[in-house]
Amino acid sequence: MTNEFLNLSRRQTLALAAAAGATALSPAFPAFAQAALLARKIPSTGEMLPSVGIGTAIIFDFQDDKEKFDMRANVLKTLVAGGGKLVDTAPSYGQAEARLGDLFPATGLRDKIFLATKVRVNNREATTAEMKASFARLKVDKVELMQLHNPSKPDQDLALLREWKAQGLCKYIGISSSFDRDYDAVEAILKREKPDFFQIDFSMVDRNSEERLIPTAQDAGCAVLTNLPFGRGRFFKATAGKPLPDIAKEIDATSWAQFGLKWLLGNPTVTAVIPGTDRPEYMTDNLKAGMGRLPDQAMRKRMVEIFEKL
Repeated sequence: MTNEFLNLSRRQTLALAAAAGATALSPAFPAFAQAALLARKIPSTGEMLPSVGIGTAIIFDFQDDKEKFDMRANVLKTLVAGGGKLVDTAPSYGQAEARLGDLFPATGLRDKIFLATKVRVNNREATTAEMKASFARLKVDKVELMQLHNPSKPDQDLALLREWKAQGLCKYIGISSSFDRDYDAVEAILKREKPDFFQIDFSMVDRNSEERLIPTAQDAGCAVLTNLPFGRGRFFKATAGKPLPDIAKEIDATSWAQFGLKWLLGNPTVTAVIPGTDRPEYMTDNLKAGMGRLPDQAMRKRMVEIFEKL
């Protein structure tokens, strides 16, 4: 799914909401600066983490493009201005880590960011080399969260990441996955390793993890991050050109993006959502999902029923 398709679909849904009388969106925050962004507790420490962050796959993968650089800088500024701080990236996201390494000094925001990256499964030497390369691209000497990326074997462990944590290279450790085929292995690792964080694909178009892995993560005492919250664009494909249902008013949602993100945050086990965002106004829209009312379980069920009939 191309980024251009995602932008077109989201422009259509936001325009429709505005036409229906929704509050106009802006890269700045005066319109809702009085509303507090929901924050949830990281179980292993009690630290509070704002519930809406940003993922950097595809959208931060560029080079030598001043217009995109300036736009992404404004996205990060909008995230922080709205009370957010979580930025998730990975060495497998092309140029994303390097762009963040340029954007942090350009914006002066590094100390306001909860920075999460990942490392792929390999032998000790190669895994350590990848971590060091990530730090070099990010221009940092530590990150808030280091995640073992897409483990696929149940016997994989977090011993090396625990060493890094003990050395102060990361404050938290976790695992991340986006593939149903790896769920058996991921479940076994969660139960045994009990990491600080667990990141998983979860959206209204892909709800498998809510039935199995998210409860396992809760039992293991993990904070839960959800990637692909719009299902690789399938959510916007389904909602494009469709009016928001009346039920949206009951949860203070004024766009389809908020509708989908509020549904995710309606699960109290979800600590934060990390949608990929390339424009400040989309960042503003996403942040509003963490403000106002959230659906309870009964309403979440009704929301799914409405979505499936689109």
